[in-house]
Amino acid sequence: MPKTNLWNVFKSVAASVLGVQSDANYKSDFQQSSFVPFAIVGVVFVLGLIGILILIVNLVL
Repeated sequence: MPKTNLWNVFKSVAASVLGVQSDANYKSDFQQSSFVPFAIVGVVFVLGLIGILILIVNLVL
């Protein structure tokens, strides 16, 4: 299971959040021994996305 480095986890989370995750990557993610890296990166990704949206709204208003 070589897909445990941070960059691959980030790519997988980003693809999942955006809805473009391939079936092969989806199955590979669920074969990992721990979901913790995916959960941490997912929370950070969503918080970053919310922060960017707040920034854009504040710049427009």
